[in-house]
Amino acid sequence: MNKTALFDIHLKSNARMVEYSGWEMPLNYGSQIEEHNFVRQAAGLFDVSHMMITDLQGKDVQSYLRKLLANDVIKLDEPNTALYTCMLNKKGGVIDDLIVYFLADNFYRIISNAGTRQKVATWLKDSVNQFEVKITTKEDLSIIAIQGPQARGILSNVLDQATDQITKLGRFQAFQLDELFIACTGYTGEDGFEILLANDQSISFWESLVEAGAKPIGLGARDSLRLEAGLNLYGADMDEETTPLETGLAWTVAWEPENREFNGRTALETQKQASPAFKQIGLILQGKSVFRAHQPIFRDTQQVGEITSGGFSPVLGKSIALARVDANIEGNIEVQIRDKRHPVDIVIPPFI
Repeated sequence: MNKTALFDIHLKSNARMVEYSGWEMPLNYGSQIEEHNFVRQAAGLFDVSHMMITDLQGKDVQSYLRKLLANDVIKLDEPNTALYTCMLNKKGGVIDDLIVYFLADNFYRIISNAGTRQKVATWLKDSVNQFEVKITTKEDLSIIAIQGPQARGILSNVLDQATDQITKLGRFQAFQLDELFIACTGYTGEDGFEILLANDQSISFWESLVEAGAKPIGLGARDSLRLEAGLNLYGADMDEETTPLETGLAWTVAWEPENREFNGRTALETQKQASPAFKQIGLILQGKSVFRAHQPIFRDTQQVGEITSGGFSPVLGKSIALARVDANIEGNIEVQIRDKRHPVDIVIPPFI
C-alpha cells in the first residue's frame, strides 16, 4: 500500500489509519465531529498528497487541454490562475474532476483524484496523439491543505515573508514562493490554501503550521465538510456513466466558442437538446436517521432516484445528502432508510 511522505507524522499524532484508493491515510485523529467543527471555526490541516500532480508542457499544450477538458483553459489569461473542470470521455461521462493551473506560456499543471490516478494517466497519454506535449507525473511533491477562517492568518505567520501575497491571494489564484507552490483552493467550502512542496520538506512544514495553531484533520471530516459545502465526490456523485449535466456540474462546461471540439461535446449537446433525464438535488432529513449512499428515493409508490452522498452535518445537526433524481420530479418525496420511508426537504446546495 502507498504511503505519503507525511505517514510518520500521522502515526506520531495517533491517527486512525485506513486504506483509501490504495493509500494508507488518516481517517481521524480522535473525534471526526470535533475536527469538522475546528475547520469551520479555526483552521485544519489535511494531507492530500495521495492526489496526482501532472505537469504538461509543450507548444501544443493549450490546444491539447482545450480538446481534453469540458471547461476551457483559454479563460486563464494570466499565469498562476486556475479553474475547476471535468475530463470527459466520448460519451460525455466524467473520467475525473480536477483543477487545472496555467503556470506560464506552454506550461499547465493538473491536480486530479487519487482513485482515478491510473486511468487519468492513461487517458492523458493516449490523448496526446498529434499534440506536442510532455507529460510529467510529479511523484516528488507532497500536498498540504490548510482550510478554515484562520487559515490565511496562520499561513501568513509561518511564511511571514509572503504575508502580503497571502493576504491578497484570490480564489483560484496561486503563486510560487521559493520551492513552495501556494494555491487558494480547497475542498471544504472554507477559505484556505493547498501547498505543493518537496516530499522531504513536508514534515517540517506541517509541524510549523501545527505550532502556529492549525490542527490535523482526517478524511472523515474532509468528507463531511465537502458534503456541507455541496461539493461532489468522484465515484459517488459522478462517474463515467454520468455527465456534468446530470450531476450539478453543467456550469463547468464551456459551450463557447461553438467550434471548440472538446471530448464529449457532441454527446452533451444531444443530451442538452433532449433535456437530461436526471438532475442533482440536495436533501435534508426531517427525522433523526442518517442518509447513506444508494438509499432509494420515492414519490408515492414509484422510485424516482437515489442518494449519491449522504451523512450527518455537524453544523446543521441534521442528516444531509446529494441525490440524483428524475429531472421532472415535483412535490413531496421520501427516502427509504432500512425498511422505513422518511420525508425530506429539497434544497439547493450548498447546505451551509
